[in-house]
Amino acid sequence: MQVLADNAAARALYASVGFTPPSRTTTGPATRCKVVAQMTLKHSRVRGRAVQQGRKISAYGIVHDDSRRLLLVRGSDRSFFPGSWNLPGGGIEHGESPTDAVTREFAEETGLTVEVGPLVDVRFDLALSPAGDRLTHFDRIVYEARITGGDLRDEAGGSTDGARWFAKDELAEIMLLPWLARFLDYPTRPPVDEATAAAARSVPRDRGENRFQRFSTYGVVRDPAGRILLTRIASGYPGAGHWHLPGGGTDFGESARDGLLREIREETGQDAVVGDLLAVVDMHNPRAYGPEQRALDWHTVRAIFDVQVPQPTDPFVGLLGDSTDRVAWFTLADARQLKLNRLAQMVLATYAR
Repeated sequence: MQVLADNAAARALYASVGFTPPSRTTTGPATRCKVVAQMTLKHSRVRGRAVQQGRKISAYGIVHDDSRRLLLVRGSDRSFFPGSWNLPGGGIEHGESPTDAVTREFAEETGLTVEVGPLVDVRFDLALSPAGDRLTHFDRIVYEARITGGDLRDEAGGSTDGARWFAKDELAEIMLLPWLARFLDYPTRPPVDEATAAAARSVPRDRGENRFQRFSTYGVVRDPAGRILLTRIASGYPGAGHWHLPGGGTDFGESARDGLLREIREETGQDAVVGDLLAVVDMHNPRAYGPEQRALDWHTVRAIFDVQVPQPTDPFVGLLGDSTDRVAWFTLADARQLKLNRLAQMVLATYAR
């Protein structure tokens, strides 16, 4: 079995931060966590230049064989963490749906064709580049998947270089990416210290770009009486005048659930409880006009949650002059008579019954 520093790139990365990886006989969850923590903390002290921030949306599939072994892929020399194991999957291309990304990445990384199944969860994490000069916020969408064809093989010349099946008791003996270790309930430590995260937040992203991929979070927000909370899009924003689900884009370093709670407070003044993840949908608008006063190529990936407001109050717009100009509670029948945007139409038709 390949474990820890099992390729040249991994050994070089450990050496660059002054850390000697343990031998195979001492590898386990606690040791693996120490490796990741020490490696990342030493990288975060390389601050001769500003730490740039990045965003990436990725999608993955969970596949088990008949023996309940889990399929994982190993990061190659070209990845952030060479030698670390991850679920098959990767970055969603601009305009690509998350499920299409899963099937494409499986074919590239494993040679297998899959059918994407139920949505499992959305997670986020921060990952520091090996050079310590770029901190990337990853939004990770996880699905169940089922193999429908192909033969398992390693990827050549890509971001992975190995594909293997692992029994549950073998997972403790390999180096998992920190986000996956947390997802699988293995002990780990936060891979990025707060000082590095704050440094990245202080560097604004380039606003001169014309193409954006954005991860957003929205809620089907209800009160105990079954009323639906909706917001109206302000003038100057795409879809102005339409009623919309409460929510919006997540901030750098913010989870989907925390971002939704923040957006609901800002847009409506309500204290909410975020429940189950209902869906992940995407929309591509290559010519979206907004306050930037120019056409932008927007690809949005949206997580939709069930949300309750246990003690509703009269709603109010907390951020005047932003993308919301009105907010109100509606019965479901009245909500369906409103001028709704496409997302609200689809979600209310599917999940608000």
